[in-house]
Amino acid sequence: METTGGSVRPFLHFNAKQDAEFLHKAMKGIGTDEEAILRLLVSRCNSQRQEIKAAYKTRYGKDLVSELQSELGGKFEMLVVALMTPRILYDVTELKNAIKGAGTEEAVLVEILASRTPEQIKEIVKAYKKQYRKSLESDISGDTAGYFKRMLVILLQASREEGVDEEKVEKDAKELFAAGEEKCGTDEEKFISILGNRSTEHLRKVFDAYKKLSGYDIEDSIERETSGSLQDLLLAVVKCTRSVPAYFAESLYHSMRRAGTDDETLIRVMVSRSEVDMLDIRAEFKRMYKQSLYNTIQEDTSGDYRKALQYLTGGNDG
Repeated sequence: METTGGSVRPFLHFNAKQDAEFLHKAMKGIGTDEEAILRLLVSRCNSQRQEIKAAYKTRYGKDLVSELQSELGGKFEMLVVALMTPRILYDVTELKNAIKGAGTEEAVLVEILASRTPEQIKEIVKAYKKQYRKSLESDISGDTAGYFKRMLVILLQASREEGVDEEKVEKDAKELFAAGEEKCGTDEEKFISILGNRSTEHLRKVFDAYKKLSGYDIEDSIERETSGSLQDLLLAVVKCTRSVPAYFAESLYHSMRRAGTDDETLIRVMVSRSEVDMLDIRAEFKRMYKQSLYNTIQEDTSGDYRKALQYLTGGNDG
């Protein structure tokens, strides 16, 4: 891999008061200087954006996010609001929006709960309770059903075992094979129990042992043996176990390479991974799809929205 880590780093000569004044000027002239706004916001890390928000409130007595919303519009506004939301609160808000309303956006639950670390999930659970005075587990349980619900609830516990238990590797591989390919029907409980509770390092060894034993990749077996939301969730857990950046590279590709761009997924992934592993994601994107993430965004988006997303990739690696 060419590099590691996030594409957005803390700005070195950071001055929250100066940035607040700059944004105020960019919004208060005749017409909004959208390019100036985006260049500033995407070159500051999230914690610095929170300081700018506080400085703006102190200086002008107004909420910066509301001011930005009144000046901007469309997808660019959605992206800017996402950038201005504290990191964990952003996940919490996305989960809440996925649950409330008619029908659950299951893909959002799958993406966030399969890809976040146990520490992050614990923070999300705590922040959700604080924000909405309700438990995330009870909200998800009330909105989902069956084995899909059971697997989500296990992931919410964020209590995966640690390390590799060499004695269990072969046993787990055999149990997964017996639960699916080897029997008529599927023992979903077994898939949920092993994929939901073992450590990432342990599962990688189980997947290798499974391939030797059965001749199949575990993904192929999951696709044959399960369906619907449960299949999506189990596959996401497996893909994130193998490589979180590759999982997100695939998400980004599908968000753009379908009829009409899925802007909600595109924004969520670009913003939530910008300080974590975006440089790894774009390297995986290029490896998997033989094209750069920067150029794919160029083809599928436009205007200031496009410029901001391209900046979040870490620049042109075409």
